[in-house]
Amino acid sequence: MAAAYSYDLRERVMKFINSGERIVKASEVFNISRKVIFDWKRLQKEAGDVKAKSAYQKGHSHSVTDLEDFKNFLEEHADKTSKELANEWSDKISSSTILRLIRKLGYSYKKNFLSPKKRYWVKE
Repeated sequence: MAAAYSYDLRERVMKFINSGERIVKASEVFNISRKVIFDWKRLQKEAGDVKAKSAYQKGHSHSVTDLEDFKNFLEEHADKTSKELANEWSDKISSSTILRLIRKLGYSYKKNFLSPKKRYWVKE
């Protein structure tokens, strides 16, 4: 993702435009697209300033935030499949997310071939 223009540059461009210069001229002088200048003008009108947005989400929002709690949950339900674990944990989580978390914690899925119904998660 590209970085935002500096606040200093934003102020200089807006001062240039507010002094009576045209947006096309400002675009050429500061080497910025006209659309960006129009956006800054709208932002200045709405918010009163041309500061860049801050505190917006960066990256993926994780559905499981407490790994220690998830680890305890996994140890309690070690005999369940990833789909069953997903249903037990929350309705909003998929089995692939459960598998990714299990691998992140260092567990693997083991099958007992002598007893096909017995499966469990073990720490590698």
